[in-house]
Amino acid sequence: MAQFDVVKKNLENRGFAVSCFATSAEAVAYLDSQIDGKTVGFGGSMTLEALGLYEKLGTHNLMYWHQRIPEGKTGNEIKAVANGAQIYMSSINGLAETGEIINIDGNCNRVAAILYGHEKVYLVAGQNKLAKDYDAALWRARNIAAPLNTKRLNRKTPCAIKGDKCYDCRSPERICAALSVLWTKPSSCDYEIILIEENLGF
Repeated sequence: MAQFDVVKKNLENRGFAVSCFATSAEAVAYLDSQIDGKTVGFGGSMTLEALGLYEKLGTHNLMYWHQRIPEGKTGNEIKAVANGAQIYMSSINGLAETGEIINIDGNCNRVAAILYGHEKVYLVAGQNKLAKDYDAALWRARNIAAPLNTKRLNRKTPCAIKGDKCYDCRSPERICAALSVLWTKPSSCDYEIILIEENLGF
């Protein structure tokens, strides 16, 4: 897994634990072995969706994800409970080889939950999320991840219609309202970055 050597070292220098895997199956098996009997919140993520992690962990953990809303509940209710879970899981919109971790959010439940309030946060990234440095990772988050997610959600924004870049629009359907950057590991809880040698999510 030589392609992750540089970013792994830089993430560890910033205080993060890092685990690298050749395949999604290996990453899922590892996470399944690490998380047991916990309340687990998920942020909106096509990476987590692709891994099938909700279903796997759900056999022995109590799961909260607004992409899987139980009957009688609302998305906002699930987001609130997820943000108070013992474990929180999210993907990454842009990961700099220099170690900065970037996420952009519309509702802001995901960026808020990543930053505070849990025993442990796991952040999962496929190889397609890597960028050379902070500026390139930010560019990726704004101009690749955000437009693809906006199009997936059928929003009426310039980036979804043209599909080429961020237009910094003022559309009421804009999904990029806030940006979070993890410069180093926050002191409030444990963090582990899961790197997978596959293209996953946006």
